[in-house]
Amino acid sequence: MAIIIQKMATDAEIKGKAYVHWKSWQEAYPGIVARSYLNRLTLEKCQSIAVQWPDNILVAKDGSNVVGFAGYGKYRNDELPNTGEVFSLYVLSAYYGQGVGCRLMQEALKQLIAYPQVAVWVLKENQRAIRFYEKCGFRFDGREESILLDTPVAEIRMILSR
Repeated sequence: MAIIIQKMATDAEIKGKAYVHWKSWQEAYPGIVARSYLNRLTLEKCQSIAVQWPDNILVAKDGSNVVGFAGYGKYRNDELPNTGEVFSLYVLSAYYGQGVGCRLMQEALKQLIAYPQVAVWVLKENQRAIRFYEKCGFRFDGREESILLDTPVAEIRMILSR
């Protein structure tokens, strides 16, 4: 398997990113996120998001197929000055355990090299993702929020200091 990590650039990659966004939520979040919310998160909605926010997105490609993506940038508000953030990192379940997520994270961290620390927010019940972020060096910093995805869902912040 020759997975290539690159910045998202083409319409086909934008469509592939949208598919991974939609499919990975359907695969990873049943039992964590309300079924009603997952049912409303359609492929069309994910395509609209992908077109609206095409910047700072890395895609993982297996041949011409997008199988994962990561979004990154400056931390979303002023709460953590001089901090980068990995806003999203999703990989199709068929590619779990093959290093795709690690390679996406490594490349996102390279893009955020100017920041002495990087944050991620992760759903508290998503133990698989938490273990992945811990393996990448992120640690829970005590910050927790509740977000509404039809029902309240807890998310926690993890920080990588370098």
